[in-house]
Amino acid sequence: MADKIKFALALLLLAAGVAGFYLLAERAMILRVLAVFAGFGLGALVAWQTEPGRQFFGFAKEATVEAKKVVWPTRKETLQTTGLVFAFVIVMAAFLWLTDKSLEWVLYDLVLGWRKT
Repeated sequence: MADKIKFALALLLLAAGVAGFYLLAERAMILRVLAVFAGFGLGALVAWQTEPGRQFFGFAKEATVEAKKVVWPTRKETLQTTGLVFAFVIVMAAFLWLTDKSLEWVLYDLVLGWRKT
């Protein structure tokens, strides 16, 4: 039950930060943004004190570790892959255009006998 109360408090703090953004409409933008950050930070701090919050932050930490293991492509590999994608798109566009025009010719000229002018 205590975790649910803490989580509700965290949501209220987050909502208070967003509400502060709108209530401080006449103030400088930096104060409005700081209100949102303060609400988010305090809400995260309170949520971290709950068991689901600890599990979530543990999961986020593990996800960060896994993301660091990713091998990103080099610039050359990225450009080659992008070039292949563009070439495939052009070939497919030409194929679909030829297919469309062929079906149009078959249906309108041969089957129905309509002539376009």
